[in-house]
Amino acid sequence: MKKKLAAAFLSLSIILALGAGSAFADSKMDQVIDRTIGTRYVSGGTSTSGFDCSGFTMYVFDKVGINLPHQSGSQFKMGKTVSRSDLRSGDLVFFNTSGRGISHVGIYVGNDKFAHASSSKGVTISSLNDSYYVNRYVGAKRVMSSDAYQDTAADSQDDDNVQ
Repeated sequence: MKKKLAAAFLSLSIILALGAGSAFADSKMDQVIDRTIGTRYVSGGTSTSGFDCSGFTMYVFDKVGINLPHQSGSQFKMGKTVSRSDLRSGDLVFFNTSGRGISHVGIYVGNDKFAHASSSKGVTISSLNDSYYVNRYVGAKRVMSSDAYQDTAADSQDDDNVQ
């Protein structure tokens, strides 16, 4: 009984954390990300059989009609630089996890959270405020035009505010 209760509590906690943590719960991009949560990490991976970090971002953006290269450093060279205070859903966030420049990338999902393929956890949602990521954060890039953002990453509440 205790194991069942603990499992139910854990499941509910995960559902609430992932569902409530997403700033674009009704968007096309969110649907793609949701379907990949839990996919295992595979170095060089670009499919739901396994992702590395840039393979994950490349896959998600491809599903919404945007082509990205398969390398975090190459993705960092794209788009417009965005300050952390101006992040919006769908922006790419970059980290130096190796000590040798850009080595990790994820997709900002709102509420200081980002989706990424973690080498230890697979595809997951993490907090930009986690000390590991705070100390390794390099910057963010916006690779979607405003029109692409409205079509793919804005939630229904944002859509209601568009004139």
